[in-house]
Amino acid sequence: MKKSFALYCAVIVAVGTSLSSCKKELQDTSTTPAVKRPEAIAAITIPSVKNGPIGACYVEVNYADLRNVGKYTLNAGGKRLFDIAIIFAANINYNTSTSKAVLHYNTQVTNVLNNKNTYIKPLQDKGIKVLLSILGNHQGAGICNFPTQAAAQEFAQQLADAVNLYGLDGIDFDDEYANYGANGTGQPNASSFVYLVTALRQLLPNKLITFYYYGPAASRLSYNGVTVGSKVDYSWNAMYGTYSVPNVPGLPNSNLGPAAVDIQATGSSTAANLALQTKNNGYGTFLYYNLPDANSQAYLSSISNVLYNTNTLFDSGNGGTTAVNFYEHANYGGVTTNGIPKGNYTLSQLQNYGFINDWASSVKIPAGWTVTMYSNDNFTGTSWVLTAGNGNFTQLSPNANDLVSSIKVQ
Repeated sequence: MKKSFALYCAVIVAVGTSLSSCKKELQDTSTTPAVKRPEAIAAITIPSVKNGPIGACYVEVNYADLRNVGKYTLNAGGKRLFDIAIIFAANINYNTSTSKAVLHYNTQVTNVLNNKNTYIKPLQDKGIKVLLSILGNHQGAGICNFPTQAAAQEFAQQLADAVNLYGLDGIDFDDEYANYGANGTGQPNASSFVYLVTALRQLLPNKLITFYYYGPAASRLSYNGVTVGSKVDYSWNAMYGTYSVPNVPGLPNSNLGPAAVDIQATGSSTAANLALQTKNNGYGTFLYYNLPDANSQAYLSSISNVLYNTNTLFDSGNGGTTAVNFYEHANYGGVTTNGIPKGNYTLSQLQNYGFINDWASSVKIPAGWTVTMYSNDNFTGTSWVLTAGNGNFTQLSPNANDLVSSIKVQ
């Protein structure tokens, strides 16, 4: 799929019939002033849960588990790192008997979709939007060469049916590997992509439509006065390891992602620099690609420390993230501390993590960890030993609500 600049995740999960894409050099793009979208077709914007850009991540589901997207949170507050997970990818196949484009899933994508309660719903329960990326498959059919408006509308209906059947949050378009002209198909034309996104928006008025800024579609963004930017919600750079603003008139900076990283190929220093440019220039999206099964906490922290001023935590799936978090209210409500690693903490040391004296009412503890809480500073006074998270300190014996002043984490 996406290209590195040595030849990038919105959280996006990638599943393709065959190879991963690797973008070639994209045409030169430049920043364009934000254009206000008509009120009647305002962009669907994902609610921000953190102070900074949303994260979109492609996952190559041929090789990695889509659920990995939900394993990463921000140390400060436990908020999700990724907001969009993209299944990479379904394909546009070509039926030579009917001369029509057909939506196709390979074995791995089929598994994810058919087992939506296992792979998709757990992410959605965490507030993460799950999209299906649509990619060419070397058969001549693509998003830019529908022979008629009716043909584009027919394929849009296939996409809408898939979104509704599998409970997805939208569709991502990636104009790669179509091999336009194969099997007697036509070359890219000016109307197809506009017809397609227009029809899909009518069918899915409350779902996300995103555009991986690459291929013939990137230069065919308007037709008869209708712009792709008035129909899609987000667009991001396709060249991993680079910073290039997608030129999609109609999309504001908040819905554009000029920075893209391949988690397994783009260096952490480059990723941090791309994050800094994104933050300094006020863009609202950061794209990640190729999230692996292995723990990528250190790499992702190089980005989150710049974008959100906090490191990233990884949940191994065994009951918690790799830090302790105290909460102001019972049931993990209200203000929370930054993640507290193992160690002994007096009150002044706890305050460096956002802890307030005589304030905590609940706590989340990673599996296998032990937290000893003390009512006084310097590990004195009444103590409570916890080997698992507790959602209500009033139920401890004795009551520990609003009494903790120092702790030991082992």
